Amino acid sequence: MKVSKGTQLIILGVLLVVIDQVIKVLVKTNMSLGETIPVFGNWFRLCFVENEGMAFGMKFGGAVGKYILTTFRIVLSGAIIWWISSLVKKQGTPTGVLIGLTAIAAGALGNLVDCLFYGLIWDYAPFMLGRVVDMFSATFFPPVFNFADSCVTVGAFYLIIFHWKYFSAEEKKDAETK
Repeated sequence: MKVSKGTQLIILGVLLVVIDQVIKVLVKTNMSLGETIPVFGNWFRLCFVENEGMAFGMKFGGAVGKYILTTFRIVLSGAIIWWISSLVKKQGTPTGVLIGLTAIAAGALGNLVDCLFYGLIWDYAPFMLGRVVDMFSATFFPPVFNFADSCVTVGAFYLIIFHWKYFSAEEKKDAETK
């Protein structure tokens, strides 16, 4: 039985979101907020923190800002998923481009789950006002981050390093058709 490329990407995306959520639930249920566990001395540690959902723990306009940010994330995640689905149907799209975009989408969805549901699950905030769970801390990169953040970062760098020619060629094709 041959599995379509679209199905493979869905499986990859779901797997990445599940890994992210399992890590976050394990941290949230087995560590105290602010607790740090050395993994490789002080070079790499688990450090349980929660943030309001923006990069590096920044806040954006209280509850209203949080609703705006979460709504923006929903729209952006939907747009990325739509883009991936349109590229899957397009002849000649490199598999690496689809994998990179899927990693970015999975990371966005992993953090979106926190924002949408964690406040309800752990009974501290209404729908859309949950906090994002972060746990990875490295001496060479001061902000604490999570698996979903890593998916976004690795997916983006992968696309920039290995597939920038695809995007520049697509831009050139678009310009020629106008």
